[in-house]
Amino acid sequence: MGTSGSKSIDGIGAEAAGVGAAGGGGEAGEGAAAPEAWHGGAQLYVSLKMENARISGDLVPHVCGSEPIIGSWDPARALAMERELASMWQLSFVVPPDHETLDFKFLLKPKDAATPCIIEEGPTRLLTGGMLEGDVRVALFKHNGDDEVLEFRVFNKADIVSPLELAASWRVYKENFQPSRVRGIPDISINVAPTHGTEEGSGATLELDLEHYVVPTPTAPPNEYPANLAATPASLIQTGALQTNDMLLNDGIQSPSSVSADFDGHSNHKKNTETWATDSSKKIQTSGLVESKSVGTFTPLQKPDGQKGMFIDRGVGSPKLPKSTSACSLASGLGFGSAKTMPEAAGAVAAAAVADRLHGSKEDRKLAIVLVGLPARGKTFTAVKLTRYLRWLGHETRHFNVGKYRRLKHGANLSADFFRDDNPEGIEARNEVAALAMEDMIDWMHGGGQVGIFDATNSTRKRRCMLMKMAEGNCKIIFLETICNDPSIIERNIRLKIQQSPDYADQPDYEAGLQDFMERLMNYEKVYEPVGEGSYIKMIDMVKGQGGQLQVNNISGYLPGRIVFFLVNSHLTPRPILLTRHGESLHNVRGRVGGDTVLSEAGELYAKKLANFIEKRLKSEKTATIWTSTLQRTILTASPILGFPKIQWRALDEINSGVCDGMTYEEIKKTMPEEFESRRKDKLRYRYPRGESYLDVIQRLEPVIIELERQRAPVVVISHQAVLRALYAYFADRPLREVPDIEHLFVGRCHYIP
Repeated sequence: MGTSGSKSIDGIGAEAAGVGAAGGGGEAGEGAAAPEAWHGGAQLYVSLKMENARISGDLVPHVCGSEPIIGSWDPARALAMERELASMWQLSFVVPPDHETLDFKFLLKPKDAATPCIIEEGPTRLLTGGMLEGDVRVALFKHNGDDEVLEFRVFNKADIVSPLELAASWRVYKENFQPSRVRGIPDISINVAPTHGTEEGSGATLELDLEHYVVPTPTAPPNEYPANLAATPASLIQTGALQTNDMLLNDGIQSPSSVSADFDGHSNHKKNTETWATDSSKKIQTSGLVESKSVGTFTPLQKPDGQKGMFIDRGVGSPKLPKSTSACSLASGLGFGSAKTMPEAAGAVAAAAVADRLHGSKEDRKLAIVLVGLPARGKTFTAVKLTRYLRWLGHETRHFNVGKYRRLKHGANLSADFFRDDNPEGIEARNEVAALAMEDMIDWMHGGGQVGIFDATNSTRKRRCMLMKMAEGNCKIIFLETICNDPSIIERNIRLKIQQSPDYADQPDYEAGLQDFMERLMNYEKVYEPVGEGSYIKMIDMVKGQGGQLQVNNISGYLPGRIVFFLVNSHLTPRPILLTRHGESLHNVRGRVGGDTVLSEAGELYAKKLANFIEKRLKSEKTATIWTSTLQRTILTASPILGFPKIQWRALDEINSGVCDGMTYEEIKKTMPEEFESRRKDKLRYRYPRGESYLDVIQRLEPVIIELERQRAPVVVISHQAVLRALYAYFADRPLREVPDIEHLFVGRCHYIP
C-alpha cells in the first residue's frame, strides 16, 4: 500500500510523538491528537520491523495476536513478516487513528514444520494510535532451551495517509494485476489483428491527413554534399573569424541560447500528421552566414521568406555535474581530469572507456580512423555514418575532410592536372593540406577529442607513412579502405560527385565536369597502392550490404571492435524508416508516467488510422516489417496493421521510471522534490530510483540501431517517447545533450526518415 504524501510518526519503542499513549501504561488518550487532526478520514499506515544480522535463514519472524489485524493467537495461523533486507523483516497494515488497542507477540517459526516455533519472552505487546507502548526496542527469544538467547531490534513507524492516497495505491495495485490484452500474441507475428466491426462515419475518417503533414525545414538541402558536414579547417581560419553572436562555427559548438528548433511541438495524440525529415538536426540562428558551396568560405545567406539562416551543430559536449573532492582526486589519479576524456555514456561504453584508460597506452586512448580509397568509392559517406554512430554512443568524434582544407587553401576550381603524379607542386600542395588537417585533428584530440575520422584518398604508402609518423605518441591509427568494383555504383557516385561536389559548383557543363573528373580518377589509379601496413579494415564491395567482404588486420579493443561490427552491418541501400509513438494510452490521459495500460478511445482510433496509412504508404513493399516494444500500448497500436510481420523488442520499451512508475510529475514533485529537481537539472544523466536514465536507454538501443542499419527494406518502429527521441537523435545526428528535450515529434504522427 502506498504512503505517498503522508505525514510520518517514527518511533523506537513507545515514542508516540503525540499519537496514542506516551510512556508505559499511560492514561487512555493521553497525548492523543485532537479529533480535528484526523479530518478527511485519514488512516494510519503502520509498519513493524525486526532486525537481527546474525539469525539464520531457517527462522522466519511471524506475528500472532488479537483481532482485527492478526486474528488468532494460534502460532499455526501467525502472519509471516516479509523480508525487506538480508537482516530485516517487516509487517505493514492500515488502521484507523482511533483504533482499539492491539495486543500481539512476535514469534520465530522454523521453515521445518516439525520443529516447534519460538515465542518471544516478556509481556504481550500493545499498539495504540499506531505506536507500541512501553520499552519495546528489543525482542528476546530463547533458542535451544535456555542455552541461547536471540536478540532482535524492533522498529515501529506510523504514517498518516488520506483516503485518496489509499485509493490511488489500491487502483495502481489492481491495475498491475489486470490481465494483458496482448497475451497470446507471439513475439513474431503476422496478420494478428482483432476483428473490428463496421466503423462509424466515412472511410476518409480513418486516413491520416495527407494534406496537413508537418514538414520541418531541413538544415541543409537533401542533396547536401557529405564533405560539407565535416569540421571547418581551424588552422586555415583566424581565431574568431567565424564567430557569430555567442557561437563559434569553426568549433561546431553552440551556446544553448542560440538554439532555435523549428519542429511543431504538438502534444495532442489526436492530431494525425506525418513528418518527413531528410536532415533534421536542430537549427541554430546565426547572423546570416552560410558556407559557400564553391570555396568553403562563409558568405551571406539568401533567406527564403519566413526562414532564418541556420547552421548545423555537430557537437556532443555536455556540462558535467560537480564532483566531490574525493571523486576529483580519484579521477585525477586515473587521468580522468579533462571533462572530455571520457565518453558521454553509460553501461558497456563507459566500462570499456574506463578499462582502456586504466590498462591501455596513452596513444590508444585516442583513435584516428584514416580513410583510404579512390574517388567515388563512398569514403565520405562512410565517414559521415561512422561519425554519427560514434557520437550517438557518446564518444567525442569529429570528421576531418582534407578536400575541404584543399578548397579553402587553393580554391575549388582545380583541374585534373593538379592531381597528376608528375606534378610536384600539386603533390606538395596536397601533402601540405593533409598535414594541416592531421595537425588540427591531433590538436583537437589534445583538447578532449576521442575519435577523429580523417577523410582523404591517402592512396600511397608514402602519404600513409607520413600520417603514421605524425600520429606517433598522439593517437592510434586504423586505416579504413573502401573498395568498390561495381561499375553501376561507381557511375552513380561519379554522377553525384559532379552534381554536388564544390569542386564542380562553377562548372555548368556536366559533360566537361565528367571528363575532368575521369582524368582526375585516372591520375589516382596510376599511383594507387592498397593498404597492407599497420592496423586496417578493408570494405570490399559492401555498398549493397550483401555479397561483399570485410577484412581486418591487427584490430583489438572495445571501440575498434564496435566500429568493425557497425561497418559489417551498414550499407548504402536507400530505404525508409518510419518512427511513430503508440496511440494514446489510459496513463497518457491521466498524466501518469510509465505503466502498461491499454489504449484510450483516441489511441484506438489512431491505431486504425496508422494501419490505413501504412497500408497505402507501403503497399508495394512486400518485405517491410513492423517493430514494437513488449508493452501493450505499442502492440495494440500495431494490431490493426495487416500483411506485415510484427516483431516485439524489449529494447524498445519505454524508459524505466523505477519507483516513479505510475505517478504524475506533480506527485513526483510533491513527494520526491529532490528527485524532481535532479531530473530537471540534468535529464540526460538523471536515473530514476531503481530505473533508467536516457544514457541507459541509448546503450540498450544500440542493437536496434545496428539492425536498422542492416535492414534493406522499410521498417515501421512503434515505440515510446524517450526511445523515439534517442532513435531520432541518431538519424538526425543530434547532440546527446539535446536528446531529452527533442520536441514531441512522434505524438499522433508517423515520422519518416528516408
